[in-house]
Amino acid sequence: MLQKVIDTLLDVPPGIALLIIAGLVFAEAALFFGFVLPGETAVVYGGVLAAAGRVPVVLVLAVVLVAAVVGDSVGFEVGRKLGPRLVRAPVLRNHPDRFEEAQAYLRRRGGRAVVMGRFTAFLRAVMPGLAGASRMEYRRFLFFNVIGGVIWGGACVLLGYFAAHSISTISHALGVTSGVIVVFIAAGLLWAWHRRRTRDG
Repeated sequence: MLQKVIDTLLDVPPGIALLIIAGLVFAEAALFFGFVLPGETAVVYGGVLAAAGRVPVVLVLAVVLVAAVVGDSVGFEVGRKLGPRLVRAPVLRNHPDRFEEAQAYLRRRGGRAVVMGRFTAFLRAVMPGLAGASRMEYRRFLFFNVIGGVIWGGACVLLGYFAAHSISTISHALGVTSGVIVVFIAAGLLWAWHRRRTRDG
């Protein structure tokens, strides 16, 4: 089962895979697509492709960084244009409490919120728009956005890169069934960590 899933993912042509990764990362903040599928899922997938030798890891990192910065810049402009009306956007009106918390976080932390927001799915989707709506200077936003993109993108790509090697080693050593169990345990730990970051953020 595990091997079939891995083989299916690796069978995607590298060019198309990179386009999918770039599109999901871009749309996460530009179109608030992060509410549907966090872009980090696609970025980790890019790391797995690199580990399999399908694409150079440096190329994956470059694609992720460019898509993240451009997507967030579009989200920033959307927030600047909409201003206070941003809260009434269809995808945001169902999360008023979390939206207010994100606004308060941006007011407290300023540029650092742009960086730290990269590591929480909700904040990653709304922080660029909030920064634009708050009239943050774009050059200041871009500076922190690039820092956050480099740290987040690098961490997620390398997570996929090294996890792919680890999964392969574990599967061969313990058998596919045990390997699947390990993967589910790792996924559970990542999910728990992510929920805690979301709650604390």
